[in-house]
Amino acid sequence: AYTASSSGASVSAAESPDQELYHSKSWWTTYVFSQDAKYIGVQYLCAATAIAVLGLVLSVLMRVQLAYPGLNVLDPSTYYQAITMHGMIMVIFFLTALFLGGFGNLLIPLMCGARDMVFPYVNMMSFWIFLLSLLVLVASYLVPGGPTGAGWTLYPPQVITAGTPGNLWGLVLMLVSIVLFVVGFTMGGLNYVITVLQARARGMTLMRLPLSVWGIFVATIIALLAFPALLVGGLMLLLDTVLGTSFYMPAIIATSNFGNEVSTEGGSPLLFQHLFWFFGHPEVYIVALPAFGIVSDLISVHARRNIFGYRMMVWAIVAIAALSFIVWAHHMYIAGFTPWFGFFFASTTLMIAIPTGIKMYNWLLTLWRGNIRFTVPMLFALAFFITFLNGGLTGMFMGNVGTDIALSDTYFVVAHFHFTIGIAPVLVVFGAVYHWFPLATGRMLDEGLGKIHFWITFVGAYMIYFPMHYQGLQGVPRRYFEMYNSPHASSSGLN
Repeated sequence: AYTASSSGASVSAAESPDQELYHSKSWWTTYVFSQDAKYIGVQYLCAATAIAVLGLVLSVLMRVQLAYPGLNVLDPSTYYQAITMHGMIMVIFFLTALFLGGFGNLLIPLMCGARDMVFPYVNMMSFWIFLLSLLVLVASYLVPGGPTGAGWTLYPPQVITAGTPGNLWGLVLMLVSIVLFVVGFTMGGLNYVITVLQARARGMTLMRLPLSVWGIFVATIIALLAFPALLVGGLMLLLDTVLGTSFYMPAIIATSNFGNEVSTEGGSPLLFQHLFWFFGHPEVYIVALPAFGIVSDLISVHARRNIFGYRMMVWAIVAIAALSFIVWAHHMYIAGFTPWFGFFFASTTLMIAIPTGIKMYNWLLTLWRGNIRFTVPMLFALAFFITFLNGGLTGMFMGNVGTDIALSDTYFVVAHFHFTIGIAPVLVVFGAVYHWFPLATGRMLDEGLGKIHFWITFVGAYMIYFPMHYQGLQGVPRRYFEMYNSPHASSSGLN
């Protein structure tokens, strides 16, 4: 149906009505309780960066403690609490919120041609629930006892039995913060998915979307499917902690009056591991896929070439997402299940390298004979390419049953994990900030200072984490509070 406009031209009836958009009325509704996706994206970026500073400080304190054990910078309990907080902050509350909440809100409406997110009020609420989860997370570290030192994976029964009844508030608050985070993300995630599917501009088909949007879109779908496992696992762990249920606490062996051993009702700690890693490994790609998409756009822009094999890149993203749900138990090779079960997950783990390798080759072919400009965003994109390649190659070692059992709980795991999901995504974050900072603020960043920042970051990260591969191959264990060199040490030089 067509109607006549005031100028006499025939226009579509779907385009003719003028819709009054929501306009903020005051400073509070413009900058604080904003329903504008651009402002919400900046709020996510600022909040995630602020909590990352705490995670960085904890990391520095742990490094100082390991480097100078005699100084006793951290006592054993505080050291293990720092490990728990550092991992929880960086993996879940920093990178996930920054890529999906921050860049998702900033890029999806602009790149899809949408006026805003489809549910602005729900989008606003998603940020404030996320901020509440951050405050509860910080509170879990500040209460007496803090989070118990079972690591960021929160494995039972250690996470429950490590603390006394008086200092379990740290664990309880941390679990509550995870529940709040999942609730807030679900509200935001529905916005990202529905906006991409329903609010694109006319003519903007799915196969014309920038790869940044594809990465965020598919990662959001992964998260909406994987986070319920974390939510359920966390709630059951909370019930075990507070109400004394036995979802994860193993059976208690007692002796009856007749001298027979009797097993009381009990749960399985392995159940929590399956639930956690069913979320935990897709979480790697919840962070990695937006990074893949953003790097694709950065390389394309700063090499002055269209991305090579666009459709292949899209289907590689989809394939990685699908395979990410059937590889979780490669984190559990030493948990005691049958080796045939392990071989299945080893096979699927190696299969996921195929679509990832396709993306690597496409990036290389985009750079081939391109008009490459070594701008700051391009430098960070190339650094990501090298770093993720190194992390992926060491992942081939960790994905095989035999080598993983030998390298498990050594510094090789720390090096692999940080290269893949620590350093590489952060390099993308820096590249994206330098690339889109003028769009978000109307100001340019200094190119010279940016290059100094790049080289300090890139070289410094490799100096910290690359030697850990060799430490792990020599059997140096991770999560140790302190290590001393001594003339009576073992062949590895440690006792």
